[in-house]
Amino acid sequence: MISVFTAVALVVSGGSVATASSNAAPPGTTHGPCQYTQTPDEPPARPVALPPDPKRTPSRGTVAMAVPTSQGPLPLRLDRAKAPCTVQSFLHLARHRFYDRTVCHRLTAYPTLKVLQCGDPTGTGEGGPGYKYKDELPVDLPPAPTDPTGPRRVYERGLLAMANAGPHTNGSQFFVVYGDSVLRPNYTVFGMVGPDGLATLDKVAAGGIVSTAEDPAPVDGTPALRTELLRVRSSCPL
Repeated sequence: MISVFTAVALVVSGGSVATASSNAAPPGTTHGPCQYTQTPDEPPARPVALPPDPKRTPSRGTVAMAVPTSQGPLPLRLDRAKAPCTVQSFLHLARHRFYDRTVCHRLTAYPTLKVLQCGDPTGTGEGGPGYKYKDELPVDLPPAPTDPTGPRRVYERGLLAMANAGPHTNGSQFFVVYGDSVLRPNYTVFGMVGPDGLATLDKVAAGGIVSTAEDPAPVDGTPALRTELLRVRSSCPL
């Protein structure tokens, strides 16, 4: 999966292109409303099956997630009402320990884009769960002050959202917002970061981004403070 950040656009967790043979079997797809679909071109970074996809996808309530990291706690609260298919997928991956011992591979520090991206077991920005699913896009984000009548919206500090590589390409990668960011509303919001998690994000952001000879002061790249998700578990009954 390929990720691209810019100050005005965010495209994360993408994929390579492959040509299927004429006699190749179609990818498997679940039969419920979420329609999780296998991505043969992009096999899972860790073994995991497609999520369950019941006709009546849970769409009420929240789920608290305990996420200790190497830089401090990153508690999350998932919101089923905002994105039931996304929450269902995230919980499925967490139950199968897909996220355990994975490194958050990307930090951005643009004036209008401040996020930490995680969820790829390979740590490269190219790994995913071997399936994709539909967008559940937000409709209640405030307009950007710099674009009050245009399409851009504010992803506020503390939001938890899915990374993608275009419409309906959600997988396992997600981002957490440590500073208000201006984006088109093309990224599913499915929860919030708890107060302790914001302190952890501030710490990681203050550590900066790994510099290179070509870019001694980067605003997009690998966090200088290595941030590993040690475990991702529900901390309340489902």
